[in-house]
Amino acid sequence: MPETDATPDVPQMPKTGVREFTAQSIGGGLALLLGLLGLLVGAGLVAVGAGLDSAGAKAALITVGIVLAIAAFFAMCGLNMVAPGEARVVQLFGRYRGTIRTDGLRWVNPLTSRTKVSTRVRNHETAVLKVNDAYGNPIELAAVVVWKVEDTAQATFEVDDFLEFVSTQTEAAVRHIAIEYPYDAHEEEGLSLRGNAEEITEKLAVELHARVEAAGVQIIESRFTHLAYAPEIASAMLQRQQAGAVVAARRQIVDGAVGMVEAALARISEQDIVELDEERKAAMVSNLLVVLCGDRAAQPVLNTGTLYQ
Repeated sequence: MPETDATPDVPQMPKTGVREFTAQSIGGGLALLLGLLGLLVGAGLVAVGAGLDSAGAKAALITVGIVLAIAAFFAMCGLNMVAPGEARVVQLFGRYRGTIRTDGLRWVNPLTSRTKVSTRVRNHETAVLKVNDAYGNPIELAAVVVWKVEDTAQATFEVDDFLEFVSTQTEAAVRHIAIEYPYDAHEEEGLSLRGNAEEITEKLAVELHARVEAAGVQIIESRFTHLAYAPEIASAMLQRQQAGAVVAARRQIVDGAVGMVEAALARISEQDIVELDEERKAAMVSNLLVVLCGDRAAQPVLNTGTLYQ
């Protein structure tokens, strides 16, 4: 079994080749107004040209009107509605040209393609996974991860599908943490999944961050939502835990009883109530421990003789 206090192995992901930057865009209100104006002017030129008698002027006005209307409509194809919590990844002929994060109506080059990426905070909860802990005991555990897309360029270009990537890497990290630590540590100084939830959660967050950093994803929080022994050994482990609890309780009772006996002997000696030799002290200690450590109430016995008869 590896050292329980060691930091879990962090996977080495490939270095990213692209980083997010702001795309060049302008307010969409002015672009929309100019586009509508171009459509109206183009339609007007077509209407005026259709009413002319000269064939040359008629053909020229109609041609200019149609071209202007088509150009205005094509320019309006560059308009984008960006809602809060969303971004648009802009590409021009396969090249990354930046990301639009400003919400509202924005306009970019109509020749570009714009991919919508949500930057809202998301939850991912794993299914209940069955793995073996560091001691080889089968356990069941599940975790929930709170995350969001931090770098839209990496999320789009560095991985094939960042949603599936986060899901798979989360499950891999949970499984790796589970096999690194036991459910319950036999040594008091060792870390365990049940007894050191905060420390294990921090290690899980560190490993998750290393695994999904290449996809431009930020891990906000990670927690175990389910942790238990597998059904086939749950009853046996429950008996072990109960036995450990009984031993701990007995140890605490004995420690308290010994302290009370010491205090009683000290008080008797200080106040000189009665002089006790070693044999009487031993008998008194035995009787007090039986009374204080017994499961049932003590039955008093009246001694009409002496200790030595």
